[in-house]
Amino acid sequence: MTVQTSTTRLTVAQALVRFLAAQYTERDGVRRRLIESTWGIFGHGNVAGLGQALIEYGAEMPFHQGRNEQSMVHAAVGYARQSNRLSTQAVTTSIGPGATNLVTGAALATINHLPVLLLPGDAFATRPADPVLQQLEVPYAGDVSVNDCLRPVSRYFDRVTRPEALIPAALQAMRVLSDPVETGAVTLALPQDVQAEAYDWPDEFFADRVWHVRRPAADPDELTEAVRAIRAARRPLIVAGGGVHHSRAEDVLAEFAAATRIPVASTQAGKGSLHYLHPQDVGGIGHTGTATADELARLADLVIGVGTRYTDFTTASNTLFASPDVRFLNLNIAPYDGHKLSATTLIADARSGLQQLTEALALHEHRVADGYVSEYTEDKDRWEQRVDAAYEADEPDVRPTQSQVLGALDEIADESDVIINAAGSLPGDLHKLWRARSRDQYHLEYGYSCMGYEIPAAIGVKLAAPERPVWALVGDGTYLMMPTEIVTAVQEGIAIKLLLVQNHGYASIGGLSESVGGERFGTAYRYQSDDGTYTGAPLPVDLAANVASLGMRVLRAKTVRGLRAALAEARAADTPTCVYVETETADTVSGPPPAQAWWDVPVAETATRPSAVKARELYERHVSNRRRHL
Repeated sequence: MTVQTSTTRLTVAQALVRFLAAQYTERDGVRRRLIESTWGIFGHGNVAGLGQALIEYGAEMPFHQGRNEQSMVHAAVGYARQSNRLSTQAVTTSIGPGATNLVTGAALATINHLPVLLLPGDAFATRPADPVLQQLEVPYAGDVSVNDCLRPVSRYFDRVTRPEALIPAALQAMRVLSDPVETGAVTLALPQDVQAEAYDWPDEFFADRVWHVRRPAADPDELTEAVRAIRAARRPLIVAGGGVHHSRAEDVLAEFAAATRIPVASTQAGKGSLHYLHPQDVGGIGHTGTATADELARLADLVIGVGTRYTDFTTASNTLFASPDVRFLNLNIAPYDGHKLSATTLIADARSGLQQLTEALALHEHRVADGYVSEYTEDKDRWEQRVDAAYEADEPDVRPTQSQVLGALDEIADESDVIINAAGSLPGDLHKLWRARSRDQYHLEYGYSCMGYEIPAAIGVKLAAPERPVWALVGDGTYLMMPTEIVTAVQEGIAIKLLLVQNHGYASIGGLSESVGGERFGTAYRYQSDDGTYTGAPLPVDLAANVASLGMRVLRAKTVRGLRAALAEARAADTPTCVYVETETADTVSGPPPAQAWWDVPVAETATRPSAVKARELYERHVSNRRRHL
């Protein structure tokens, strides 16, 4: 007997849009739309399919008009991070350049474990002509298109070559997007003829569907081992990673740290896990970390990683955790990350695992020794004095340094402000100096450190949190990579704040180049000199005028005093506003304390130029301290 089910005849694109509008996540009893809206730029590969469908169902699926395919992904990622990975946005592009422009954004999303749904058009499935416009011809494989570039940077990839194939593909896509272990970029490649093809869809496909976001608890045996390791440690140190934020475990971490008095250092993704005034917060860790946190790391006998991937910046390229007896305990929802550094594992959701640890250690009234607390408290106080010195501007009527720019922003910000950055010299300064006042104030994308992320991400964050002041901190090098979504912010009245710092080049890489014997080659925005190097006068580029030409209001700040006034005015503005400031010198990064730990960037093993020879000698001294934790 055949079971009769009710159906609705729609195109594949129409069915997909209706399906996406009915997907929800649920965690801790709170339900949210999984796909809140769609970004799009249209070409022949998606205009008649998804373009038409988004008009058809505009009331169910809001739409944002983007200017650059990569930046649309960044905006969706910003939205997803601000939404605690419980809600995200979709991005549609045409086949060809539009699709391949998604690759960088997809890599960023996947590396940072942030969900985003990519819906690129694809070449004809029926192959009415061969090749069609923008088709990649691969002699050995007729089913390859440029969208296959997205496979290695997607957590799930499928090409929907028949209408009925959409159902399993769409369900798998939602499974991955809502899975806290698997999530990242998800790609459904949609051939342009299939998008427009009609099919009789079962109505169940369009029913509301809730994806439960798990909070797995720790295995009892692993919990027992974890408690034993913590109780045996004399100098334990917690390394808080981005998983603390994704799990919304900040309050539980604060309780655990207060109860045990174990100090907490943070990665770039984890900064803000504790309020900077929390007694156990010791700031950033690793190459861009504080002296307090890095010294604790060098002497730690137990490192407790919570939701961290242990990148080379965190471990100082495996030179930071220097004690011969150091051991690792990793609380992580992902087994792959939990097993890093040969750690004792506690595979669990960060909040669930911390709650279990807190309860178990309370039975033993476990706390670290008073002397250890006094040691890191005094070191923390000394570091705060160094932050004050970096922020301080004795002469308010002179051009500010970059650290004084951050100090001026620090003066006017409160716990509601969100600070977004990704690349250049600012991430290092922010990790060392910024005083995080709330759990989601510090928004640094440093898994991929992608230039151009900040402005579109700020739009995504502002869409997710319209009541918050949202700042995109951008250097001139990053700005020139991807300013185009300023037009979108103006078009939609999204009142982001852009703090544009002009230092005439790639300041961060310039400093790195100098330290490794590269002599700042090719890193300054200057005229060429007679010898062909870019060491002439600074280019007469007016970035503030460029911002204004895109429709954004611009406030030019020439002094520390003027900067303070401009930042306050921008913060109060209800329209997109840019504060433009040129920092004190073009050839120095900033005035904060130098790096407190090493980072491995290989130096030429043989060279004749003195700078490279000297850099190699220093490199060999550092690399001798590298170790594998087994």
